Amino acid sequence: DAIEIVESKIKPIDRREKIPIDLTVERILARDIKAHFDVPPFNRSAMDGYAVIAEDTFGAGQFDPKVLRIKGSVHAGEVPGVRIDRGECVEVATGARMPKNSDAVVVVENTEGEKDTVKIFEPVHPKENVSNAGGDIKEGEVILKDGELLDPGKIGVLASLGIGEIEVYERPKVGILPTGDEVSAIGMPLEEGKVYDINSHTVSALVRSNGGITNMYEIVGDRFEDARRSIEKALENDIVLLSGGSSVGERDILIDVINEIGEILFHGVQIKPGMPTLFGMIEDKPIFGMPGYPTSCLIDAYVFLLPAVRKMARLPEKKYTRIKANISKKITSTLGRRQFLTVKVRDGEAIPVFKESSTITSISNSDGFIEIDYSVNLIEKGEEVLVNLWQ
Repeated sequence: DAIEIVESKIKPIDRREKIPIDLTVERILARDIKAHFDVPPFNRSAMDGYAVIAEDTFGAGQFDPKVLRIKGSVHAGEVPGVRIDRGECVEVATGARMPKNSDAVVVVENTEGEKDTVKIFEPVHPKENVSNAGGDIKEGEVILKDGELLDPGKIGVLASLGIGEIEVYERPKVGILPTGDEVSAIGMPLEEGKVYDINSHTVSALVRSNGGITNMYEIVGDRFEDARRSIEKALENDIVLLSGGSSVGERDILIDVINEIGEILFHGVQIKPGMPTLFGMIEDKPIFGMPGYPTSCLIDAYVFLLPAVRKMARLPEKKYTRIKANISKKITSTLGRRQFLTVKVRDGEAIPVFKESSTITSISNSDGFIEIDYSVNLIEKGEEVLVNLWQ
């Protein structure tokens, strides 16, 4: 239900920007591309050999070669100033423009050249070993469409048409606000009783690897007005993410702040880890409140934030690679809560590595996770499970 609520509030980005094609890999094209000329723009040789009139080679064989007069040569990039007639040929390099009146190429391996003539030992049919004008792309053809994911091959298509810049949809901006007086920024001396901010960096990495960009803000203290000012500033982004302060506790004031300036759509999800997850809207901007513990926060980000960022970025839904394995030991779970259990896979076994929600190595030491359904409270050792791999 929580996933459906998030899904209903996320809208794809409509903003567009023009960028060099070399920066467009994994970006989404923002307009149709129509070819303004043929590719290739002329008939060209697909092999090193001799451009011929195919009919002149008919009947050629190893013991009865056809002999043609060499009228010249053409290299790639040159414009041939020669036309061949029956009984003539032109030596051509791969990629060279075909001479006028020629319609096929005999590969050099099937010939024996002399001073002014060449012996042809194998016949060719018309258009053999020739790349025809427009054989790859036809002028006027729509070769890429609005909404397509650009990959190296599609970037090659743009380059073939001489297009150096292209319009793509902008990437969604995610503002990340760590909260809590106990959190210290990296680079600062670690005072007694404090811990370094992990969540800003793990969530930022997840966002950037799924089509978004991040803006990281200063740590928000446990004071109402500070939290309000920080959240309002972060609304310059498309999504706001808070880590920490989503639990119901004496000093967790984010709930009150969001209620005052926006609307909370859910607070608390029956999952483990990550139960105190929060989601709401402020000025039509989605806001996520993730638990402060690193494993809880990052798993929540995979479950809720990642799909939201990909939808905003117009990227296809992430599909996890799934493999079957046998659990290495008996696992007990909590009825009524869907559990995401991190595991390492070795020799067909799924080895649980989850320690507790506060430990980042519960994820860093894992290859993926298994989902344990609400209705399951026991998985016996050796039972087959389905592992969702991170990569």
